[in-house]
Amino acid sequence: MKKYFITGLLVWVPLGITLWVLDLLVTTMDQSLLLLPERYQTENLFGVHIPGMGVLLSLLILFATGLITANFIGQRLLQFWESLLGRIPVVKSIYNSVKQVSDTLFSSNGHAFRQALLVQYPREGSWTIAFMTGRPGGDVVNHLQGEYVSVYVPTTPNPTSGFFLMMPQKDVIVLDMSVDEALKYIISMGVVAPATGRAVPKAGAAQKQAVNQ
Repeated sequence: MKKYFITGLLVWVPLGITLWVLDLLVTTMDQSLLLLPERYQTENLFGVHIPGMGVLLSLLILFATGLITANFIGQRLLQFWESLLGRIPVVKSIYNSVKQVSDTLFSSNGHAFRQALLVQYPREGSWTIAFMTGRPGGDVVNHLQGEYVSVYVPTTPNPTSGFFLMMPQKDVIVLDMSVDEALKYIISMGVVAPATGRAVPKAGAAQKQAVNQ
């Protein structure tokens, strides 16, 4: 009986969580309908609320925003808007920080999560998957001797939280694994293992070249 119960859970839990996440996304994006005048909302147009219409409106707003800001006039408007926000003390700090992170993560020329790594954390002898995000900068480099890399160690099963570390380059192992495969491995808590890749040297010129990419 216990075996059948667990098998049932393995079927319904992923499906239930997937439906719950989709419902949360649709419900949240449907709030964009509140931007429309009341007479144009689905309750007044069709006499009933139609779930998902807010998703279409949100996608339309995102597309229109990208289309407008892609030209010269849109760029000037965006610069004016950012300069306006930059004059508000608290808003300036929050907006600039969030913008730097979003530009790094979503920009087509961004370099977030460049390479999947294997590092020893939280102690020597314990290994976990991490991501290289760059190299230390600012005054930090004046206090570090040798070659260091910036590393993000995510938590599982939620990789959006984690720890930022600066580690000696010689202490990280570059994995023959894509970032997507590494994220799946982390989110699944090691259950969904990626396919075995070629062996990557733990040290030496090959590893240094991969880290420098």
